[in-house]
Amino acid sequence: MPKPPPPDSPFWKVFGVMTKLNTAAFRATRGKVGGRFGKADILLLHHVGAKSGKSRVAPLIYLPDGDDLVLVASKGGSDRHPGWFHNLRANPDTEVELRGERRRVHARVATDEERERYWPRLVAIYKPYDDYQGYTQRRIPLVVLEPRV
Repeated sequence: MPKPPPPDSPFWKVFGVMTKLNTAAFRATRGKVGGRFGKADILLLHHVGAKSGKSRVAPLIYLPDGDDLVLVASKGGSDRHPGWFHNLRANPDTEVELRGERRRVHARVATDEERERYWPRLVAIYKPYDDYQGYTQRRIPLVVLEPRV
């Protein structure tokens, strides 16, 4: 199995540009463009840099589960967690943008039982998640975004 690109590779620079374009298209069309990736729905996750304090937005695949939204904390199979995961650990209360709607949410890591229930459903909507897990010895966490009360 091929290794993922290193964090400073041109791949991740292009990925950053594509992320900005997707975010702009998503907002301009209220999710009609940039709101799906294959079979998967996309949301815009707002988070604040744990070290920088800067506001950031990340378009991410999610799995709806009732009022909860489930995310996979993997950086394309990299052996490190993505920045948004670390930021949510530092500040779990945040907002997401769905198609034409903003929600305040609270992030938490899924329990083992939830992970067992969600993982097959996540792989069904985005098959590379299964490959990502094969790239690393660590267990990729799942993040549950619950409505903030």
